[in-house]
Amino acid sequence: MKIVKKIVLFLFVVFLIAQFFGPEKNQGDLVSIDYFLKETNPPEDVKIILTKTCIDCHSDVTQYPWYNNITPVNFWLAAHVKDGKKHFNLSNWEGNSIKRKDHKFEELLEMIEEKEMPLNSYTWTHDEAKLTDEQRKAVIVWAKLVRLKYGLEPKPE
Repeated sequence: MKIVKKIVLFLFVVFLIAQFFGPEKNQGDLVSIDYFLKETNPPEDVKIILTKTCIDCHSDVTQYPWYNNITPVNFWLAAHVKDGKKHFNLSNWEGNSIKRKDHKFEELLEMIEEKEMPLNSYTWTHDEAKLTDEQRKAVIVWAKLVRLKYGLEPKPE
């Protein structure tokens, strides 16, 4: 039994020390998504949906919950944000080609239609991010209009 107490004490000390270390936070400025919003021109209801369900993981601006201060949870959240930005980054929209933007919207449509976004792990703690069928439909209509616009853009030769 003495060995169990030593192991528990050791793990507790490691946990305490780990609290002083954490990943870099994703704390940019909301201005970074202005180009995306201006170019894609979402209606107000879709803009609200984007704010509540997408910006935290798909831009340079993350609003962290209190539990982000707990290691190892903060590393898990940082990995989710990094992965989300890799797939669709609203803050890095301006530098993309029309072809890439169209492809990103094609992926967005697929994820929303198949109800793969927002992730269940996000909606567990962000109840307001759970999308209704009506909200999904609004995002889909908007995304299809954006893709239509990109399809009409002249392609560089």
